[in-house]
Amino acid sequence: MAAHILVVDDDPGVTSFIETYLGEQGFDVSTAMNGEGLRRQLAENSVDLVILDLILPGEDGIALAKHIRRDSNLPIIMLTGRSDTVDRIVGLEVGADDYLTKPFDARELLARINSVLRRTSKVGGHSQEQESRGSIARFAGWCLDTEQRQLLSPEGSEVALTAGEFDLLTAFVKHPGRILNRDQLLDMARGREAFTFDRSIDVHVSRIRRKIEANPQEPVLIKTVRAAGYMFTPNVDWE
Repeated sequence: MAAHILVVDDDPGVTSFIETYLGEQGFDVSTAMNGEGLRRQLAENSVDLVILDLILPGEDGIALAKHIRRDSNLPIIMLTGRSDTVDRIVGLEVGADDYLTKPFDARELLARINSVLRRTSKVGGHSQEQESRGSIARFAGWCLDTEQRQLLSPEGSEVALTAGEFDLLTAFVKHPGRILNRDQLLDMARGREAFTFDRSIDVHVSRIRRKIEANPQEPVLIKTVRAAGYMFTPNVDWE
């Protein structure tokens, strides 16, 4: 079944271009011009990924990304005419999975979409490493299911993670007690081509800490090692 992409942008030229191009690539595409249209599309259709412009009339892309993240892990690619680092960090902070600056090449957008969909898909083969040690990791009361891409708290409730957060946490869980620098984490987690810049690792670590640490300001599960990187400290049991 073709993936359903929702494009949210108030520029008809942009939505028409993306809709035509992605349609030619075999995707189902819907469009919206604002927050009201986005909510209507999400209520009426099963959407696999949202391409969301940062600057919109009424609610902006940041507010809408927050709205999406309150209810789901639906993948989000942010689109904007801005190119400064601050906007990229803000987009990542609210849960965007990737970021693309206008003007963009259609083939690059397609590559980003395919990359995000691969990362967020719950369907796929098992690696030899997964077969040998199982797909469920338990640490400090937490349960990470790498097959179902699900994180359960010590109380048994599911904790929502974006694709980037999940992949980064998985990289940590697979290498407990080891100092990992940003370059290693880029390669182990989502892949270097999927990150806009290596400092986004810091943003994702901060967000993961807010979700799994008792006190994110004094983390004990993911430690910062000055001038070296990060270290995942708990013992990990696989099953």
